[in-house]
Amino acid sequence: MLQTGMTIAIEPMVTLGKKDIVQEKDGWTIRTRDKKPAAHFEHTIVVRKDKAEILTSFEYIEKALQ
Repeated sequence: MLQTGMTIAIEPMVTLGKKDIVQEKDGWTIRTRDKKPAAHFEHTIVVRKDKAEILTSFEYIEKALQ
């Protein structure tokens, strides 16, 4: 159950292949089992009293791409 003040990270992984993943022996690296390209990003969100607030911003990237 979400509670006020909790901070959570949502970390989707978008893949060109299947959803199956493998964790490498280094304990950190994650890759797709079929070795197709994948991208990972994260949004950090804090739960407020009446709403959720997104703490992450990609504004600097959007400005750089203009």
